[in-house]
Parts: sequence; C-alpha cells; structure tokens
Amino acid sequence: MSEEYAKKLRNATREKLRKFNSLRGREVQPGEFWDVVVLTAVDGDQREAYELQIAEKVKRKELPFGADYKIFSDPPGCKIGNGGSTLYALQQLNDIYGETLSKLRVLLVHAGGFSQRLPIASALGKIFAAVPLGDPLYQMLEIKLALFVDFPSRMKPGVLVAAADCLELYCVTEDDGALFDRHGFTALAHPSSLITGTTHGVFVLDPSKRSADLDVEKVGCLRFLHKPRIAEMRANGAVHSNCLFLPDTEFVYTDSTFYFDFQTSRSLLNLLKELEPLTCEIDAYGDFLQALGPKATIDYTGNTANVTKEESSLVETRKRIFHHLKGTPLNVLVLNNSKFYHLGTTSEYLLYFTEDVVLRSELGLLSSAFSLPVKENPDEVSGSVVMHSVLHPSCTVGARSVVEYSRLEAGVCIGQGSIISSCWVSEGLSVPDGILVHSLCVNYERRPRFLTVIFGIDDDLKRRSEAPREELKLFGRSLAECLSHWELGDETVRFSRDEPKWSLWEARLFPVCPDHQSSFSMSLAMLRSVLSGSTFRLPSNTTLMSIDEALQSKNLEEMLKFRKGLYDEIRLSKST
Repeated sequence: MSEEYAKKLRNATREKLRKFNSLRGREVQPGEFWDVVVLTAVDGDQREAYELQIAEKVKRKELPFGADYKIFSDPPGCKIGNGGSTLYALQQLNDIYGETLSKLRVLLVHAGGFSQRLPIASALGKIFAAVPLGDPLYQMLEIKLALFVDFPSRMKPGVLVAAADCLELYCVTEDDGALFDRHGFTALAHPSSLITGTTHGVFVLDPSKRSADLDVEKVGCLRFLHKPRIAEMRANGAVHSNCLFLPDTEFVYTDSTFYFDFQTSRSLLNLLKELEPLTCEIDAYGDFLQALGPKATIDYTGNTANVTKEESSLVETRKRIFHHLKGTPLNVLVLNNSKFYHLGTTSEYLLYFTEDVVLRSELGLLSSAFSLPVKENPDEVSGSVVMHSVLHPSCTVGARSVVEYSRLEAGVCIGQGSIISSCWVSEGLSVPDGILVHSLCVNYERRPRFLTVIFGIDDDLKRRSEAPREELKLFGRSLAECLSHWELGDETVRFSRDEPKWSLWEARLFPVCPDHQSSFSMSLAMLRSVLSGSTFRLPSNTTLMSIDEALQSKNLEEMLKFRKGLYDEIRLSKST
C-alpha cells in the first residue's frame, strides 16, 4: 500500500477513535450510535462475567449511554457454533423487542468460547482483552465500537455480525452514502494475499458491477468460498490484480463482518424453527454465506475438512440451511483501502502490540497505557507494553513483552517476549524469556484461592494426544520430563476430563495457593526447576488444577476486585 493510501487509512482510523471517545459517558442521540449491542457468551457463567464487566464500564462512563447492552448465552447442551449463536441471539432479541426490532440497529459480537489460543482472555472474555490505548484503558469492546462508529447512521435497521478478536480498519467518506441499505446480506471485503484467503472466506465478485480503483464499491457477489485452495480461487475467478491499492500484486477479497436487514432476520428466525433442536456446530460464515449468490451450489455441505468435530447431523443441517437461504442476495461492500487484523493467539497478541509499527501508527497504540509509573512519553516506542498495571520504578520489562492488569514489586525483571497477566509479582523475582503467566482466583472448599497457569509462548494448549506425557510439550519439553523435575508420578497428575485424547488445557499441573503472590511464586519455581534441570517438590497435600477446572470454579468478583484496586490506585495517582 502506498504512503498516500496508508496515511488516508491512518487518519480515518484516528478520526473514528476520536469520535467514539467523544461519545463515551454521554447520552447519544437517535441514530448516532447502536440501539442495541449484543455480546454472545458460551454459557451462563461467561454471561455473568460479561454482565459484571459491562455494568462496571457503564458505571465508570466508559461506554456511550442510551444503547441497550445485552449478553446472550448459548443454550446448554452441545456446541452450536457462531451460526447457532446468531440464530439464538435473534430469537432472544425478538422475545425482548417484538415488532420494535424492525426499527433497531443492532451490533452482534460473537464473544463466546474459552480462548484457548490466548488463555489470558479465557476467564473474563476476549472481548474484554486489553488494548494499549485510552484513559481509562480501552478493551477490545471499545475498539470494536470505535471502528464501527460510523455504521449506525449509514444503515437500515438490521444486524451487523462481528467477531470479538478482529480489527477491521477501513476508509469511507460521506460521498460513499449509505453502506448497508440493501435487502439480504451485505458483507465487508478486504484485499488480502492468496495465502490469507486459504484460511478465510473469499468472495467471487460480479465483474460486470466493478468500479475500478474506488475506496469503496458496492458489488454483487456470485459465490462465497470458505477457506478455499488457491487453485479453487483461480478456477472461480476470485483472484484479482493491479489495483491502485495493491499494484502488481495478485490478491483476493476476504471476509470479516456482515450485515443482514430485518426481513432477512425474520427468515433466519424461521430457519431456527426448522432446525431446532440444534445438534451440531453451525458456522455463520461457512454455512450461511456459502448458501448465497447465484452461483452457489450444494456441494459444500458434504465438505467437512474444516470441521473440528463432525456430528452425524452436520451434513443434513447444512443442506437445510442451503435450501432455506438459497436465493437470498449477497452484496459485498468492497473496502479497497482497508486492513484486517486477527488478535486471537499469543503470537498475534505480542506481534501486533509490541512489534508491528504500522498498527501502532494506525491506532496510536502506547507503550504504557493507564499504568504507574506514568511515562513522560507513553507513545515512545520501547519494545514492550504495559497496560492497567502498577510497577515499582525499579522494575524492568524486556522487549516484545506485555504486562497487563498486574502489580510488580521492587526489582522484578520480565524477560523478552513474555506475557504477564493478572499477576502480583513479589520483590526481586525474574520471569524468563518466552513465557506466558496468568493468575486466576478460584473458589476452592468455599474459599477464594489462587492459582497461576504458566506456559511457554509457543506451547499448543489445544493439541490432543493419546500419549500426553510423551507427546505434549510444556516449555518445549515433554510433559513427562517436567513431571520428573516436580517429582510427580503418572498416578499424581491426571486430566480433568475423561476423553480418549488429552491436552495441556485439561492437565492438572497448577497448585492451588492461599494468596495471589504465593501462587505466582510457586508456579515460577516449578518453571525454573524445569529450565535449570533441578528438582522442585510441592508442599504435601497441595491440590493441583487444570486451567479447564480453574475456569469452571473461577471467582469473578475477586478477579475484578483486584483490577479495580489497580484502577483506583492509578486514577488517584493521576489526579494528584
């Protein structure tokens, strides 16, 4: 992208942030903001966590007033995917608002799930993940609301569906007029590499409706391809080249966010009646959008290559979705001067917050955001990021590391490329390079207790194995090697779920401790014994938990109380 277009995108993004910041804590006018903002949650516990955090944000005047903020959890039972969550959210909206829904502009953010690839967001939700910006600190929710701040005034009543862990940067002007004013679905499309297209949805656009080299185009879509091979993109005419924004480069248009009007929401409600009860995961992108467009075929319904767990009802459910939605228009809002960022993994989190100078410039990200000690130049590039934390002035944080929602006492040293989240680190402790440390409060024997999960940045918490002690890697070592350093036999360490294959997510490895600081210190001692080749023996009668169990017994009030204590201290210091 040329400097001219990069500057245009950067200025447009900064203007959205400025506009949203002016709405925080004040009553919005009709049409100025969303009528309803919906967050989906995977279950009742996650819904409760989200409701507590939204209530605190409203109390602190961090969100615009006048919108309804709703949290809808998936029904108990099998996983239903973001497509199923969309259908049930529509049902709950219809139950609450009835015919009034036909006049409302709704933002629906899929925020359910346990964020196994970014475990620091597992307990309180990835939509509440910190972003190094704002005073008080922005979280992903505020960033999503800011980036979409221009949409409500430029759309017919309907629903905009978005993901919680993505950033969509784009440039539109007043001359582009209404953006979401057509019947059916309207999807945002971003120019992306062909390799990126293999892991996203790709639009096959109607070439007769293209207007070359505009920032924004409204185009009909012939077909939607879900995670296609490059040969499939070429065969379907999805590959483009030589536009002003990406000269001399082949690219495709990939998906991010989509809108549907009120009439289409009625159709989706009728679809839910046809499908109930849902017994498999539905993908809002792969299963809804692939049914749309004049060249859509039913062939995709039998392709289960991208499905993590195939249920017997999946193919039949897809066929019913296809026949119900077939003929519904798929319009594409081509955002030629735009970018799409995914922040759903630890490596992406570190890359975009500490190394990516382009995103830092586009959003105005800070090296120190809402933290103590206050830096004279918080936007100065230091290579590390500190957010909503209190650090003793003698602390050091290595390059490419992030500290969030934590208290670090005198002499603490954080290595390079590490993440410290929700921790209380005692005086003089040091964290090695490339380590993720996250403390949680849990309810254990009717009392609040603490445990600190600790992994290597590159550890795969989702990988499953029938021989976990030999095949699973923790800190780059086999699980069996780690257990030997802790003098824990096979009969001592078990897994919290009865599955044919196990993962680090379910491994009972982390000691339950009476207080925040000792929890961190003990887990750090376990790590150091592995790295040094020494032995660390846990105190007798120590209870071990998995991160999976910790999330099931988490104490939300205590975790939020710790964050509030940091908030009050930082706010008091800034006011004096």
